[in-house]
Amino acid sequence: MAVKREYRMEELARLAGITVRTLRFYRERKLIPPPRREGRIAWYDDHHLARLRTIAALLERGHTLNGIAELAEAFDHGRDVADLLGVGAPTEEEPVRLTPEELADRFAGQATPENLAAALELGYLGTDGDEIVHISRRLLDVSSALVREGIPLAEVLRAGKEVRSHADALADLFADLVLRHASEEDLPRLRPLARSVVEAELSLALDRRMRKQQ
Repeated sequence: MAVKREYRMEELARLAGITVRTLRFYRERKLIPPPRREGRIAWYDDHHLARLRTIAALLERGHTLNGIAELAEAFDHGRDVADLLGVGAPTEEEPVRLTPEELADRFAGQATPENLAAALELGYLGTDGDEIVHISRRLLDVSSALVREGIPLAEVLRAGKEVRSHADALADLFADLVLRHASEEDLPRLRPLARSVVEAELSLALDRRMRKQQ
């Protein structure tokens, strides 16, 4: 079991490459969580160090301190990834772990507090300590690809919310169909069939939509 390291203010500032004055400023702005108090001594840990390094990385990428404060608040109030995925729940989707700066790089300055809040509300993102977890590598890759094509992330997230409601309706339809003729134990085995139907129907729908444009 790893021993939890703790640091006094001067040591933490040195490890983070900032001054004690800057550290105090960040603490006053609530960019970092409060330290553990032992009498008059404030003790910081690796969580504080990771947050300070994230702040430095985001500042280098052009984020303002106000924006970073809002991001930090969103991270601190985000749902734990275990709540999103369910402990031990089976899934075909591969979660992806990201640091806040990696997330910022993925979306080229569009990882704003508003967009982050929308992604957290949708359940695309969860938190795990100092890391962010996206619930699906496929969704992450597609959404970042759409942003690279010039579609604003806010629009991608709004579309994702609509797709979610349609996908829930399709899942309910398939589950009801199976349960009328089989049992709940058959759902995992028949799941690929449902996905194939949806993919084929979406492909045909896109064909019809593109023909209208011709």
